[in-house]
This record gives sequence, structure tokens and C-alpha cells, in this order.
Amino acid sequence: MVTYRYLGDSGLKVSEITYGNWITHGSQVGDEVATRTVHAALDAGITTFDTSDNYANGRAEAVLGGALAGRRRESLEIFTKVYFPTGRLGPNDTGLSRKHIMESIAGSLRRLGTDYVDLYQAHRFDYGTPLEETMQAFADLVRQGKVLYVGVSEWTAEQLREGHALAKELGVRLISSQTQYSMLWRVIEGRIIPTSAEIGVSQLVFSPMAQGVLSGKYVPGRPVPAGSRAAESQEGARFLERFMGERTLTAVQALRPVAERVGLTMPQLAIAWVLQNPGVASAIVGASRPEQLSDTVKASGVTLDAQTRQAIDDILSGVVVDDPELTESMSFKNRLV
Repeated sequence: MVTYRYLGDSGLKVSEITYGNWITHGSQVGDEVATRTVHAALDAGITTFDTSDNYANGRAEAVLGGALAGRRRESLEIFTKVYFPTGRLGPNDTGLSRKHIMESIAGSLRRLGTDYVDLYQAHRFDYGTPLEETMQAFADLVRQGKVLYVGVSEWTAEQLREGHALAKELGVRLISSQTQYSMLWRVIEGRIIPTSAEIGVSQLVFSPMAQGVLSGKYVPGRPVPAGSRAAESQEGARFLERFMGERTLTAVQALRPVAERVGLTMPQLAIAWVLQNPGVASAIVGASRPEQLSDTVKASGVTLDAQTRQAIDDILSGVVVDDPELTESMSFKNRLV
């Protein structure tokens, strides 16, 4: 079963494994399978669910809301996000303006079938909207009871610090930073993690298996497996392609004996590794079928000793990406519409 951690310096506990439905729900996976997978997550002790209004243009939220219908709301932590466009792509259908935030939360709550979300996250930094406007809108949603806590995703350390300070002035708890993090992608370690620790923010990390590369299923010199994300997903391609070089895939294969030595599968090792970082509250994982989760959740509560962590570092030396400047590469300097 999954264990739990506090999110930031708040009193909110989240499961160490968060179920995320980017790419899968409303697109790759049928609704009936998606519902069974959500129920499998609940049976495994996962109580935290992460989605976004732009995933499958709102369909992912709707599928998740339907799958959670009838469950005790107080026993769940439901997270969603705002920034990217949905709908007909009018001039205000993206970003973090007050207009877009207020309209987006209304749609998210309707699709999720709930009166509030536990965490509302700014999916990217909006260079076109004053940060004061964004944080005031978030603060108003908290006071209206539609949002309990506020988070961000892929903001730089400086943006995170400024947003946290504004939230504090407004009496709002900004407690999380959703970031990409894995054995191969460590760009948050240089600035994001230290800044977050200083201001009381936790990381919710996505792609802990580097879009499936750390599962070991991509073998250098062989065709990608049918049905894999590399074979089917266009949306995840830009995250995946950076890990598909022969040198990286060869190094990943060398991790297999390390995993076997500590009694873990390759996916379990990858997820357990990100959870060793005390700044990480939860690893966000997806699943296209229920049985995948029975393997994944076994990474919760695992402790990797120093020898194992050093062996991983030695094997991956030379293929790890750790330039902190790359955090800003995830942002969009111009709005999409």
C-alpha cells in the first residue's frame, strides 16, 4: 500500500504515488478501462489524482470525474491546472488572466463533478499577465471555497519565490511545484529544490520514468515496442525524444542488475529514486491498464541505500541532464493564442 507525505509546509497529506491522466484519459485509453484503472489506484491506496483542463481538451477531467463519482470526496485529493487553451481558442482562452482563471475553474469543477479542488496549479508562468493579477484571482478562489491550496508547474526559482511571496501577502498557501524529474532529467536540483525548501514548497514530479525510457523497454538497436508511448503518442514526443539516443538507452539497460540486486523492477527503481529526494512529496504516474499500478505502488516506502544511489549515478554519468537553465525552456514567452 502507498504511504503519505505532507505537501509543502501545509497540513495537507498526499499519497507518495499520484495518479495522473495526461495523454491516457480521453485519448489513448477508453473510458471503461480508464475507470477501472482509477478504481485500481484507489484500491492500492492512491488518494491523490492530478489532471488538467487542457488534457484531451477537457475530456481527461470529465473521465476522471466520472471514475471518482460516488467516492467519499473528503478521502480524495483532486488536483487540476490552468494556463493552456481549451475550447474554441479565443483571445482570452489561455494564460493566467483573471478572466481565463475564473472561467477555467468553472469548467474544471463541472467536468470533475466536485465543488472544489484541493490544489489548483498554474500550468506555466504567464509572461503576458501581471503576477499580482494571477495571484489575486487564485486568492479569491480560495476565499470562495473553490480551491483549497495553490501550486505552480515548471516555474523558475525566481518566479516561484515571487509568486510565493505574493500568495503569502494575500493569505494564500502556495505549497507545490509540479516539475519534470527523473534519474535522467535532474534540472530542478540546482535551483528549484533549494528555493522550494527555503520557502516551504514541495515537488510533485511528473515523468519519473522519463516517459517510459527508465522502464527499460526501449532497447538500443531494436524497434520501439508496439503500443508504447514512443510508437503512439504525439503529445508526449517532445518529452520522450531527448531520452531516445543510443548512449542513453544503453546506460539505462545497465541499470537492470542494480534493480534486481535491490529486489525492484525497473519502473519501481525509477519511481523509488525520485522519492529519495526529501523535496519530493509525490511522483505522478500514469497507467493505461489497471494491472500496471500493482507494480508501480510497490515503489512507495522503499529506501535506496547510498551504495545503490551511487551505482545509479555512476552508470548514468554522462547522460544525465542537469542544467538548471533548462527549467525556463519549459515556459512559453508568448501565449499560444
